[in-house]
Amino acid sequence: MRCPYCGAHETKVVDSRVAGDMDQIRRRRACEECGDRFTTFETAELTMPRVVKANGAREAFDETKLRAGIQTALEKRPVSVNDIETAISRIKRSIVRLGEREISARIVGDLVMEQLRNLDEVGYIRFASVYKSFQDAEEFREVLELLQRNPGQKTDSQLRLIEDAVAATKGSKS
Repeated sequence: MRCPYCGAHETKVVDSRVAGDMDQIRRRRACEECGDRFTTFETAELTMPRVVKANGAREAFDETKLRAGIQTALEKRPVSVNDIETAISRIKRSIVRLGEREISARIVGDLVMEQLRNLDEVGYIRFASVYKSFQDAEEFREVLELLQRNPGQKTDSQLRLIEDAVAATKGSKS
């Protein structure tokens, strides 16, 4: 491993431990030339299937696009970067486990929804509103009722925030 500070080729591993969702090895390294320390992560390289869009177009799985969508849904929400990365790892593992060479974009979206629901219900609603193309407050209300019947890991205060937002939307349409 090349030192990111001085470019030397000789570095040694100082510490190794399991990271992420038990699917990464975190290695603390020290450069033998300049003495600076840095961290690397080792993960298995997964062969991801191609994604088939709703219009039939096929494209390579894009982890950057996945991350951007999740981060947008969780913007200004109290969710750690580590939790987001763990969710992305789970989504990727679920996709690989399907064993398909091509998968529908709908499957990817459903996996994202599942992970967001466990991370943050407000983020889940944000993503769902775009992913499911809500047309009015009634569609919002249906998703809220589903969350209330089958709550995720997060608190009821998040649901109250969402209900308040729906009520405000309804009030502005009247």
